[in-house]
Amino acid sequence: MSYAISAALQAALYQRLSGDAALAALVGSAIYDAVPAGALPETYVSLGPEEARDASDLSGAGADHDFAVSVVTSAAGFQTAKTVAVAISDALAAPPPVLARGRIVALWFLRAEARRTRDGTARRIDLKFRARVEDS
Repeated sequence: MSYAISAALQAALYQRLSGDAALAALVGSAIYDAVPAGALPETYVSLGPEEARDASDLSGAGADHDFAVSVVTSAAGFQTAKTVAVAISDALAAPPPVLARGRIVALWFLRAEARRTRDGTARRIDLKFRARVEDS
């Protein structure tokens, strides 16, 4: 088992999303690794929870990382959130980002959940992805 690539994976995903022109056109620089305190923009993207499982084999250490990327918006309806979610999916569907350590063997979409927040004032879509990584 290797969790050694987790930080490099997160940094590369953040860089890919924050550097994507289509996503930036929708949310500007409101792409967060940690959501800041205080007033937030109407629509923003946040890297979310991650779960890692061993995927090592005889060739070396590796892991499957399931992670979430969330879209949160106070815009009415789900259209804004879904448009941003599509841009995220498109950005991550491109060739996998290069990591500072190890490499991404595969990156794919698993599922999404769209819902209203508990207080009903915002919409949220949690996109779930899986990255298979190996330590090289």
